[in-house]
Amino acid sequence: MADPEALVGSGTQQDDMLRVVAALAGILERVAERNDVAAAAAGTAEVAAPASAFRSTSKPGISVRAYVSRVARFAGCSPACYVVAYIYLDRLLHRGRRFALAVDSYSVHRLLITTVLAAVKFMDDICYNNAYFAKVGGISLAEMNYLEVDFLFGIGFDLNVTPKTFGDYCAVLQSEMMCAEAPPAPLRLQHCCLSESEDDAGSCGSQQQLAA
Repeated sequence: MADPEALVGSGTQQDDMLRVVAALAGILERVAERNDVAAAAAGTAEVAAPASAFRSTSKPGISVRAYVSRVARFAGCSPACYVVAYIYLDRLLHRGRRFALAVDSYSVHRLLITTVLAAVKFMDDICYNNAYFAKVGGISLAEMNYLEVDFLFGIGFDLNVTPKTFGDYCAVLQSEMMCAEAPPAPLRLQHCCLSESEDDAGSCGSQQQLAA
């Protein structure tokens, strides 16, 4: 298990923020792209996609990476919040399999802003309110409130994160950082889910699924 301090406490907070956000953006970007490709290959029509509060009716005009950077710029939260948001997103997807909830171009933006909001409220002593996060995320306050409630019920209000779980997900993000810095390697077909099981997040196989 990786030492969490090595990821979110190794330098200045701004440096840590940039490293964590870049790693998270890379993971979400690739998972969304692969789910888009998988849906297109399966011939899934956009209108036939499972109904979800997290699915937009059209693809947002901002890229995943630019959106993550925007949230990081204006949210004003600690780097650890993005690790926790990543954990929350994994939990939501794990519990939401029966609803066929997936990270794709139609859902990734709303999933991100909602999980970051929840992580900030749980982790930081001082944070902005829902109206502020709604503006940052480019949605209405009513939508932000609804997404927050839908998310909380979706994960069964399971917000606590143990040090071991936090460290495991830090290891995944560290792996993503190393992959980003390494020379390009041939791509292999990976699972489209963000993860199979939170309990396996520290294993090599799970890291391949998470950070593929």
